Amino acid sequence: MYRLFLILPIVALPASVFAADPPTQKATDTTVAIEPGPDDPKEKVKPGPIDKDAPQEFKTTKSGLKYRILRKSDQAKPTEKDIVEVHYKGWLDDQSIFGSSYRSGDKISFPLRRVIQGWTEGMQLVAKGGMIELEVPPELGFGEKGKKGEVPPNARLHFIIELFSIRQEVKLL
Repeated sequence: MYRLFLILPIVALPASVFAADPPTQKATDTTVAIEPGPDDPKEKVKPGPIDKDAPQEFKTTKSGLKYRILRKSDQAKPTEKDIVEVHYKGWLDDQSIFGSSYRSGDKISFPLRRVIQGWTEGMQLVAKGGMIELEVPPELGFGEKGKKGEVPPNARLHFIIELFSIRQEVKLL
């Protein structure tokens, strides 16, 4: 029977390796730049700027919606009765994009009361001129049914949304 011996080279290590106190390191800025969703080569228009001090962490509402304001604004916020004009990008957990107005280059307008619950709630948290990132749980999105051909059942949805204008919904008599 043969024995295999592993021969390791002897390396001279500096005395600091054995010192009781580790060397002090300078504090570094560990802030990671926030990206506006997955990169999309099909975009005709890119998302606008994100505030340098935008939060890294998401806040969670009572309903379970997660959000973070990526660009602050001191202008008006919409209500669920308003029509908003936005640019948006939506993607799944696997980073696949299922919807984007940036791809066409055209903003879209819609009444907030006629979209998924996560959007209705989330858009009321951002002001005109601002940008928000949403993480929408299935029950506030397309739920158990999903959206045929685009969103699988029980999918968590992610969005970047820039709010450009707010107008009141006109009611016809």
